[in-house]
Formats: sequence, C-alpha cells, structure tokens
Amino acid sequence: MSNPFRTAAVRGIKPGDTFRFNRTFAREDTLAFGDMTRDYNPVHYDDRWTALKGFSGHICHGLLVGSMICEFGGQVGWLATGMEFKFIAPVYFGDTIECTITMNTVEASGRATASAVFSNQENRQVALAQMSGRIPLEKEKQLLKEMMNEGDPSNKLHQKRYL
Repeated sequence: MSNPFRTAAVRGIKPGDTFRFNRTFAREDTLAFGDMTRDYNPVHYDDRWTALKGFSGHICHGLLVGSMICEFGGQVGWLATGMEFKFIAPVYFGDTIECTITMNTVEASGRATASAVFSNQENRQVALAQMSGRIPLEKEKQLLKEMMNEGDPSNKLHQKRYL
C-alpha cells in the first residue's frame, strides 16, 4: 500500500488538504519520554499527586501527545519553523488520540501553515496546535518519489495504514 501522506507531498500539498492519523498512548511511552526530556513531574508518575490535581490517573506528557505532528512532518517532508500548542484536557494511558492536520496556507516558496486538532476516543478535543514550516519543493518532491519507488527503505511507517 502506498503511503497517502508521502503521495500527497509528491503531488503537492495545497491549502485545505487534511491528514488524519491516530496513536494509542501507553504508560511506557510516558516513561520513555520522561527519561528523554528529564520531565519527572509527579502528575505523570504519582497517584497522590494526580488525585490532588483532580485527575483520575496518571497523564501523558502534553508534548508527547503534541509530538504526533512529527509523524505528519516526517511523512510529508515538512521542515518545522514554529509550533504553538494549547492543551485542553488530559490524555490518560491507553487513550487513543486522533490528530487531524489541515493545511491553511501554502506559498510558492514552500512556506506553509497548518492547524492540528487532537481528539480522544470519546471525540473530545484534548489539544490544538498551530504550525509553520516548509514543505518540499520540486527537487525534493522528485527525490521523495524516487525514495517511494525504492520501497521507502528509511521510512519505518511506509506501510502504515492511515485513517
């Protein structure tokens, strides 16, 4: 199965294009993220703290959830220049988050802006993001097409099924 995200990048991303994908977050994801970032906020690890804060359990790091936009960026060859997040509701271990990215603007220079909406399995928004960056230009699109024709060997998600 061809990767629809990469296919869109080769075709040329346009304003209004929408990309959807999901991820289920496990406790192990938060533990690994905490170790990588050194974020050991007790809200991710301690039952007493989460109860005091009014949460029903440990929550995932907001930036771990927000990092879903990196999957989109990596698949289309987006080079990020800015990101702004708003975290609305907690994401608990085991939650499945759908990320919907909509392209807002695309300039001939490759500069682009996009919005992301993150919703949980109950269709409740948990976060929003605004992004700016650069999308592939013609030579990059051609190279991406070559890479896909070679089986996209450096892309561990080349056969992932997107929504």
